[in-house]
Amino acid sequence: MGHAVCLILTYLITLTVSQFVPPYTEECRTDMYPPSGPTFRETVSWYTVDLDLPPSSRWKEVISDKKVDIQNMIQAIRDLASAFVPSGRLIELVDITLPLMADTLPNPFREEIKGIATESGVPLGEIVLFNIFYEVFTVCTSVVAEDTKGNLIHGRNLDFGLFLGWDAKNKSWIISEKLKPLVVNLDFRRNNQTVFKSTNFAGYVGMLTGIKPNTFTLTMNERFNLDGGYIGIMEWILGKRDGMWMGFLTRSVLENANSYNEAKTRLAQTKLLAPAYFILGGNQTGQGCVITRSRTLSLDLLEIDLKLGRWYVLETNYDHWDEPFFLDNRRTPAMKCMNQTTQKGISLKTMYNVLSTKPVLNKLTTYTTLMQVSEGRLESYIRDCPNPCMPW
Repeated sequence: MGHAVCLILTYLITLTVSQFVPPYTEECRTDMYPPSGPTFRETVSWYTVDLDLPPSSRWKEVISDKKVDIQNMIQAIRDLASAFVPSGRLIELVDITLPLMADTLPNPFREEIKGIATESGVPLGEIVLFNIFYEVFTVCTSVVAEDTKGNLIHGRNLDFGLFLGWDAKNKSWIISEKLKPLVVNLDFRRNNQTVFKSTNFAGYVGMLTGIKPNTFTLTMNERFNLDGGYIGIMEWILGKRDGMWMGFLTRSVLENANSYNEAKTRLAQTKLLAPAYFILGGNQTGQGCVITRSRTLSLDLLEIDLKLGRWYVLETNYDHWDEPFFLDNRRTPAMKCMNQTTQKGISLKTMYNVLSTKPVLNKLTTYTTLMQVSEGRLESYIRDCPNPCMPW
């Protein structure tokens, strides 16, 4: 095990030094919005998810449109698995074991996942695996800021695919690139009325980024911890199921919580399968926070506090009271750009500028989402990071 860790660290340091020599960061961007140019790939398309339909049928339109992209994504996962276990036994295990796990998941998620497998033509176990990924591999930047008029603006970069296959020729992460065609915006409706909106990956039924119009905005970032998602997932498989999947909790909160405070309480108190950061924005002055979670407890609550001069809260993937890992310091350049922007200057435009500044924007970044709760506004953009660009 020690030898493997040394090899990984040697690889990371070699990659960083050889491919991404200093300066790793750039000056804060000021000219990025409306999105265009080499960092902008395309605007994200919208779909409706009708919550009045049976769970197995809700995703039919999305999956029908994205079927080939989902199959390409799953094939990339198979190829990576075969590289690690050439016998093919790993995927065989997934196809045999994880369909049994599907039956242990709570509804409506269980039936939605089964419906996605049927519509996509992908084996059920591999769709379950696709939904598990986000409990353990998501690396992100999220910001909630309050302008001088009391409006709350919430922005996030969704970074995904760390260690999941580096394409040396194209200098990109294989899984990150396969995910980009799967990014969709979703309008979840009941009785023909919007309940909440989200930016998602087609085939994933949990929520990583969402807005309940006029009520709150919510993003989730992974928290690295020894008591991590792998342990929670293993406990679930072995029959201990008193924790909740992070993506299922955030979706449940977006669907059912009716206020910022109710959302905050549920996110802070619900037992989880994995540690996490929940970044929550409300619809009134001061309503913005980062909830730092272990699997069982709320460890810290960092809130916007104008009296202390804290007009924004920002989270990457490290506890705010600790220094970030030196090879992955997105926090410092992000805060530098927020401070240069100032509370008076913050807007959707300037938030996008912050999230477009390397290394906040990096090779893992799949999409950027901007949300403004008072307008019920959610807009998302698929991103690229031209060289030179940090791998994370």
